[in-house]
This record gives sequence, C-alpha cells and structure tokens, in this order.
Amino acid sequence: MKKNILLLICVFTSSFFQAQTLKLEEIMKGNGFIGNLPENERWSLDGSKIYFDWNPSNDLGNSTYYWKKGMKVPQKATAEEAQFSKFNFLNREGSNVYYYADKGQIFSFAVSNKKIKKLYQSSSPISNLQLASQEGVLFFKQNDNLFKFDTNAGTLLQISNFKKGKADEKQKANETFLKNQQKELFQFIRDQEEKEKWNADNESPKSDFPKPYFFGKSSMDNSKVSPKGNFITFRLREETEVKSEQMEIFVTSDGYNKPKDTKSKVSINNFVNTKFGIYNVAKDSVYVVNFSSLSHIQDIPEYYKSYESNKNLEKKDKLIIAQAPVYNRDGSYAIVEIRSQDNKDRWLVNLNLETGTFKEIDHQHDEAWIGGPGIPSYAFSSGTLGFLADNETLYFQSEATGYSHLYTYNLRTNKKIQLTKGNWEVRGVVLSKDKKAFYLTTNQTHPGNRGFYKMNVSDAVLQPILIKDGAHEVSLSPDEKSLLVRYSFKNKPWELFMASNKKGSALEQITYSTTKEFESYNWRTPDVITFKAQDGTSVNARLYKPNAEKSNRAAVIFVHGAGYLQNAHNYWSTYHREYMFHNMLTDLGYTVLDIDYRGSDGYGRDFRTGIYRFMGGKDLSDQIDGKKFLVQNCGVDEKRVGIYGGSYGGFITLMAMLTAPKEFTSGAGLRSVTDWAHYNHGYTGNILNFPETDPDAYKKSSPIYFANNLEGNLLMLHGMVDDNVEYKDIVRLSQRFIELGKKKWSLASFPVESHGFKETYSWVDEYTRILDLFNSTLLNK
Repeated sequence: MKKNILLLICVFTSSFFQAQTLKLEEIMKGNGFIGNLPENERWSLDGSKIYFDWNPSNDLGNSTYYWKKGMKVPQKATAEEAQFSKFNFLNREGSNVYYYADKGQIFSFAVSNKKIKKLYQSSSPISNLQLASQEGVLFFKQNDNLFKFDTNAGTLLQISNFKKGKADEKQKANETFLKNQQKELFQFIRDQEEKEKWNADNESPKSDFPKPYFFGKSSMDNSKVSPKGNFITFRLREETEVKSEQMEIFVTSDGYNKPKDTKSKVSINNFVNTKFGIYNVAKDSVYVVNFSSLSHIQDIPEYYKSYESNKNLEKKDKLIIAQAPVYNRDGSYAIVEIRSQDNKDRWLVNLNLETGTFKEIDHQHDEAWIGGPGIPSYAFSSGTLGFLADNETLYFQSEATGYSHLYTYNLRTNKKIQLTKGNWEVRGVVLSKDKKAFYLTTNQTHPGNRGFYKMNVSDAVLQPILIKDGAHEVSLSPDEKSLLVRYSFKNKPWELFMASNKKGSALEQITYSTTKEFESYNWRTPDVITFKAQDGTSVNARLYKPNAEKSNRAAVIFVHGAGYLQNAHNYWSTYHREYMFHNMLTDLGYTVLDIDYRGSDGYGRDFRTGIYRFMGGKDLSDQIDGKKFLVQNCGVDEKRVGIYGGSYGGFITLMAMLTAPKEFTSGAGLRSVTDWAHYNHGYTGNILNFPETDPDAYKKSSPIYFANNLEGNLLMLHGMVDDNVEYKDIVRLSQRFIELGKKKWSLASFPVESHGFKETYSWVDEYTRILDLFNSTLLNK
C-alpha cells in the first residue's frame, strides 16, 4: 500500500498546466528575472520606521529603502539616512541615548530629540566600542590600545600601553654595563644619582601612565575591557609562515596577467600558538592564563588509533583558542568560550580576572567536530552565549542530546537546565529586553520550516507566534510589540511583512519584488519526501514531478553545495537558478530529485557528522538510494538517470561517476573539488582531520584517486578565477584523465568567473551544456 501511495505522489499531475515555456536565457538572469529581493532589514531606533536594502528598479545595485505605517509603498532613503540606519548602535537599558563609531569618530544620538553629537574625532580608526557599567562611559580600541572615554566629564584616558616588538635587549645590557661602570668609577655620578632620587621623591609627581607591554612578533586581537574598566583581556597569536595558493587572472584591463593569493591549504601547519592575557589596570601588570587544567585537554582523537605509528604518542596539551569574555551586567562574572584547534572540544569557563584562574562550567566533545546551530563549526568563532536578568545565570547552546538546544547554567548554584528538548533544532536565539524570555527560531514543526516562538524562562514553554510552512526571519521592534518578518515559501521568493507580536498574527505585506515575467509562470511547489537510506536513516528530498503524459522516464539528481546546507526545505532556495532549471527539466518530462544528503544542515548532530573521515561515503550512497526510490516508485528507467551539482555537489558528482560508475549514465560537475588535500583548512580539517595525521581519509575521499574508473559521460565546468576551489583542481584531474587515456569527458572553462558565477552569459553557456548533456545521454536509450 505504501509503495502505491508513493507511486501516486510521483505520477500525480501538477495543479497547473505549465503553458509558458521557460528559457535558459531568461531564468539564468537570476534575480534579474525573478526580481531583486529585500534584505538586511532593520528597525529605526525609535521603532517608527523599518529600513532594508532593495533594488525594485533593477539598477546596478541595492539602495536603502524605508517604510512606516500608513505608507502604501516603501520609499528610497536619503544617503545620510541610509548610512545612519546601518551603524552598530550601543545603548544602556532604560536610556534613550545611543552611541556609535564611524571610522575615527564617536557620536551620540538622543532618541527623544533626534540630535546627533560628535563626541570624539581622530584620524585613526576606532574599533571595539563598548559601554562601561557606569552611565556615559565608553571604552574603545585605537592603534592596538584601549581608551576610556567619560562623556560626562569630557575626559579621555589611555588605559593600556601595548606595543608590538620588544625592547632592544643588547642595547639595554650594554647601557647597564656602562652605567654601572660610570657609577663605580666616579663620585660625581654617584652624587648626581642621589640628587635625582631626592628630587623625584620630594618634588616630581609620579606618572600613572601605563608601562609598555611588548608582545613581540605576535598579533594581538580580541581586546576587551571589563565593564568597570579594571581589566583588559586580549589574545596573542604567534605569526606563522604558511604558504598560500595562487591563481592567475587572465582577462585584465591592461592586458597583463595578474597573480592573486587565494588561501592556505589544509594542514597542521595552520595551527598557531596562542596566549590569553589579562592586563590589571590598577596594578599595571599583565599575566597569562594557563588553561592546562582543562578537562580532556590532552585526550588523543580516536582516529589516531587507525595508524600504527601513533600507538605510543606522548600526551600533550591541545592547542586552543580562547574568545573574549562575555560579562554579566556588573562584570562580576566573565565567561570565556574555548575551542581546541582541531575543533573536537569546546569549553565554557568562569574566569577570575583578579587571579587569572578559572572554573570549568561545561565541556562538549565530538570525535568528529563541534558544530551545529548556535555553535559555529570553526575554532575561531563563538556561539550563543549571554546572561539572564538575575545577573548570575548563563545561557548557551549545545548538541549534547544530538540536536542543538538551549541550556542555562546558574553560576551560584552550579545548576544546569536544558530548556528546549526534542528531535529538532533551535536555529536562532534572541533574549527579550527584560531578559526574562527568549524569542526562538526553530524547525520543530518540520526540518524544512523556520518557525518563530516565545519562551518564558520561568516555565520553558514554547509559545508559537509564526509557524506556517516556510521560513520566518524575524526582527523585533525596539518595544517588542511588532515584528518585521522576512518570509518565503518554496515557490514564493522572500518578501517583507509586518506583524503584531502575538500568536496567529496576520502578515501585512510591505514589499512586492517579483517581476511580471516571473509571475507569468506557475512555479511548482515540489513535495518534500522522505526515503530510507540503506543504513535505515531517513533522508529528505525535494521531488519535482512531470505530468504523467509528458514523463520521459528519465531523471536528474541535483546535489546541493557546501555540504552543511539545507535545500529540501519549505522556503525559497538560495539555489534559485537551479530551482527554475528544475522546473524547466520537469516541463521537458524529467523527474528531478534534490536530496538533503548526509552532512546536510537541519537534521541534528549524527546527520551533520555522517561524512566524518569519508566524504563520498554516505553522502554519495544517499544519492544512489535516492535513485532507487525514483526507479521503484516513480517509473524512472534506471539507465536514464543523470547527476549534477556545484562545489560540494560537483565533488559528489565526480565521486558518483568515478566510484559508482554504473549508477549514473552521465554527470555534470561544476566548480568541483577533486582533491581535498588542496582545499582550505577550516572546512576540510573538521571533516577529514589533516593530511599529515589522517592520510587515508583524504585518499578515499578525493576523486582524483579514482580517475581510472570513469565509464559514463562526464562534463566538468569551472571558473578560471575561482579563489575558493581553484581552477588548478580541475586541471589536475584533467591531466589524470589524459594520462589514463579516458575519452568520455569534457571540460568547459570560464575565463572571468569565480566560484559563484556573475555574468548571465556564463550561466547560460554552463546550463546549456548541462541540458545538452542530459538530453543527449538520457533520452536516446
């Protein structure tokens, strides 16, 4: 019975007959055909207006628009208003004065009278603007040092004296010898020193300017002042010389080729020694925190056991990265997030700034890699972290249960509480102004939805506000009474809406962005289906179904890029050209399947890490299982199935054609990774560890090692100025094919295109070749 139902799904005709004919020359214009969608939406400080970036006239770029209640259509903002709306404002709770920095200037803005005051001006840029716990006091960074600016008193004090390099020790030693010699030989010198000392003690006031702290050749970052201004924390990173990849730019304005550095390759050589320092302002002293007592800091990863040479490894502390502290309101608690540089461990610690000691609060370990919503996948990034209203309870996200959920930890009672639970993920966290409730974005109703909820800390009950199918990107008004919503559905691109902050609130549409040309076609709402993979895992996919009378029994499987990305969802896809192309393929009689394979976003920890140490394993078998689903349930001929995708999708296409050569008749790989040892550090090191420590993972995951297996028809397409997956990747694989005498492949090169194509003519050329490949190889069987 179940199989019959699935068959009905696959052959059921679309709600609308697609009378219009889609053309590649039109749909490959992307937003030029669809319409330019609103983005970067934000509220004015008083909540009377909303601002957003938009281009309804299809100009060369976006402009800032505004809208307020009563307006029929949004209006373009002035240049001054547009710039002002984009500043990063700081405001103390209960105050109507906001502060912001612009280059080397600091301004205040009073909401009550809308007056702007320039408070400080310098030719050197300002960064790290912070509010102190004292009203009207600011801290900021300029030229590597921290300053305290009291806007009430009008005083500006430099509170640190950090300097790159070090004092000349040889000169200092030589000066010391000569001074001692002079003092030893001459009574006159001894008398002068006595007189100078007496004058200093009795007449000259002592300087309270900070002593210089030289930090050598390291780089200093993440400087932050504690709320009361009595401590400064900072991070030092040793400079390392790591060779960068280079590419050549061929089409230039002056006719000469230009080399360009792109990225460093994945390697343990990218690990850096770091130090976390504390400067005590009152004592004018610096001390470095020793994190050696962190739990599990000497644990050796499990994969090391796969290699005989690692049997007797000496244990040592992992290299770590410590983030700047997150403080409570008065600075009595300083919470530091720490990551191991192999990204298998994450710690939260309560740091005692006075002593430089700490207490461990939470430790998360993942034999694959730390990640998930609210827990970035890169060691140098920080996750969701903050304090509740009681000034002693911390909140953060963790994948401890297998899904990213929200937790609290009380620093006085040491009690940890899990606030959200279930086989779904917390996708976004906003704390209310009174810090007694959370506004959460989750995928509780379906992995492919983004719903908006309120949850009081006191009862941890999710109160649904916006939960219909699709995605809601929500910005709260300053008074938290209204919601600015960016919403989309599968076949409805992103638009802006206004709503009241209450359950079941109706959405009032603000923007209308789509073109008449786009609206003239009845775009499909592909079913999000679920099939079982060979290991029993449920896998979601978008299914595009042709009308029964048009079906040609051929199918195309699309593989999305990035790996950790979701595309089998209920909202507008970032792959909008591909979405339109899939509608075109379906019009031509193809069945199209777009799979959220293993490693994709939205499905929890086990799904996310399902590709650990073997890319081209479960992520590829999910494509093959998707093909079986089509053959068994949708009337697809198993010999008429092609596969294509870009970036990670291009990689999977290559792995499909080279490691499962009898499964797919043809494949098109766009901007494909061919050898993971040549890709970047942060992304690749998470999944495959490092070439020096886990070479087997790289060898079985890289298509270039399987070039001899090519049987089907392979089309490769690559931009020649791709600074993400370099053109060299596809050149190396091409050379392998040539040396091996392979004939059923071709390469299309695009001289002016990077990883993401920009020019419409390039998109048209690329997808014309892909369509020709499938028509010529899948329809003549």
